[in-house]
Amino acid sequence: MIYKFKSKAAGDLIMLEDSGRAILTIIGKTDPQTLKQGIVQPPEMPAAIAALQQAVAEEEARILEKANAAREAGRPIPTGGQGISLRQRSLPFIRMLERCHAENKEIVWGV
Repeated sequence: MIYKFKSKAAGDLIMLEDSGRAILTIIGKTDPQTLKQGIVQPPEMPAAIAALQQAVAEEEARILEKANAAREAGRPIPTGGQGISLRQRSLPFIRMLERCHAENKEIVWGV
């Protein structure tokens, strides 16, 4: 499945299923039907942005903690091989949320 997020205030944003589902889960869209088809209304957008930013900060803190633990144990610090970070995956969606909120337009998917 591919997620195609659409809005009248921004260009379409396409994500693979795993990334799209992760983003939707972080912003509280966890109902199975909502994962298939849903909407983010402008009043929800500031909380969605904050939730994504918090999740990014938590992921980065975990990565830093692992690096510090490896350094303290004298092991090589893990680098690379992490795949695409949540920061990289979520940034286009955060920008879309910001633009849509500024223009008071909803974001829809699955329609």
